[in-house]
Amino acid sequence: MQAHHPLIPKLFTVFQSGYSRHQFIEDLTAGTIVGIVALPLAIAFAIASGVKPEQGLFTAIIAGLVVSSLGGSRVQIAGPTGAFIVIVYGIVRTYGYDGLAVATMIAGVMLIVMGLARLGTLLKFVPYPLTIGFTSGIALIIFSSQINDFLGLRIADLPADFVGKWTVYASHLGSVDVTSLAVGVASLAIILFAQRFSPRVPGSLLSILCMTAIVLWFHLPVESIGSRFGSVPSVLPAPHLPDVSWTTITRVFSPAVTIAMLGSIESLLSAVVADGMIRSRHRSNIELIAQGVANVLSPLFSGIPATGAIARTATNVKSGGRTPVAGIVHAIVLLLIMLLFGRWAALIPMPTLAAILLVVAYNMSEWHSFVKTLRSPRSDVAVMVVTFALTVIVDLTVAIQVGVILSAMLFIRRMAEVSHVTSLTRDLGEGEEADDEGVRPSAVPEGVEVFEVFGTLFFGAVEQFSETMRVLERPPRVFILETRNLLAIDATGIRAIEELLIRLRHSGTRFILSGIHKQPLFAITQAGLIERIGEDNLCGTLAEALERSRVITMS
Repeated sequence: MQAHHPLIPKLFTVFQSGYSRHQFIEDLTAGTIVGIVALPLAIAFAIASGVKPEQGLFTAIIAGLVVSSLGGSRVQIAGPTGAFIVIVYGIVRTYGYDGLAVATMIAGVMLIVMGLARLGTLLKFVPYPLTIGFTSGIALIIFSSQINDFLGLRIADLPADFVGKWTVYASHLGSVDVTSLAVGVASLAIILFAQRFSPRVPGSLLSILCMTAIVLWFHLPVESIGSRFGSVPSVLPAPHLPDVSWTTITRVFSPAVTIAMLGSIESLLSAVVADGMIRSRHRSNIELIAQGVANVLSPLFSGIPATGAIARTATNVKSGGRTPVAGIVHAIVLLLIMLLFGRWAALIPMPTLAAILLVVAYNMSEWHSFVKTLRSPRSDVAVMVVTFALTVIVDLTVAIQVGVILSAMLFIRRMAEVSHVTSLTRDLGEGEEADDEGVRPSAVPEGVEVFEVFGTLFFGAVEQFSETMRVLERPPRVFILETRNLLAIDATGIRAIEELLIRLRHSGTRFILSGIHKQPLFAITQAGLIERIGEDNLCGTLAEALERSRVITMS
């Protein structure tokens, strides 16, 4: 295989084209920085997802190593992300961790199949308003889920649904813990200060180090990871299969589809953003395969779903990372931190983790894009608002499914609106100048009707085509269908032309097809209509069709 083959990992290409000592130092530095940045995020995402903090670390290590080794992007960093929090939390709450593990592995297999089937262009078919809708919805849910820890409300059994959460919050506002709130606000201030004045310093890690030290030094009565989850293991677990049964597979299949869709969208979107930053081009199909392998392996080590992380990938690029080696270093750094310092993670205050996730939610919300999209066509606004509302109020799985269906239906309606059929006979007869093909008014023989079809002749536009065809007052001797502006046709459109042929044949009218393009020509040839129309009645231009009609009318 050649190094530029679409299913060859970028790591292979990098080593084959030559890898310098200078680039290794750059990747080593970037990987170390990203590993440090990823540490608090992996823990925070795991806790917000309803699993143990170490499971986020296991995921970041395994997925980060696999995706960088096998992926199609030079700089992609993979691991647990905020986008998965909502779906993972819902699956864990409903089916337990084993259900999540099975769903993640099914999603991994789906991603591998998508990559092998060369479906890496999937991102092109996901409407932008849909992406903004569920991303903003996820951000609002993440924000809502952190109010409990940020304010120190200590609500033991917090409802899963958005409305239920805020109803409970409203009834517990009088029990805000001032110390927890102070730690949360201070943590938030440190993160924002670092982002503003020292962007190269990981604000989340700085916040954790400072606030953990302060809480310990002053013995502040604030809930920590240890007080809620117990000690944090310092070693990777031995690989083991989750409890798999056919019943579990069928129950979690729908969430698995959502994980696969979300994973593919996030990873390819991250890769596209990275391409723009380093002026490179990723290989989308092998990237999907790598993401799939990562999600199959992650649950074997008690991990959760993983995908490309835009923020960590951007940090990698800004820190000098230019090859997959940086991503591998990031995974190794995380492993070393866990082995050497993992037990101290239990000391991290929960309000600090909540502050980190509030910042993540704000960055995810893309509220500028949300407001901007509100000025788009009403159909796009409808898709975004419906997806956003369903994500927040109902469920992410339902939101994506309904959003995709709604987008498709609105697209069909839009295509049907721009597809139409019109009579050219009177226009050609009343015009004074020749058209683009040199056809003059006098060129329309008596007893000839000319109709032109625009756009696409598909199931959404066929009714209008059929209605137009019925307006013929009396059967002409020759009927010309001009198709130079027909872009595409489907089986329903072919059937409509077939029915028109039958009607015209019954009335003794000859049918001529003019100016047909490649896709419609191939479709009607496959359907066997060319033989029924007759090759003599297939003309390249309207001028040729009118000349052919003159021959017919004079015979």
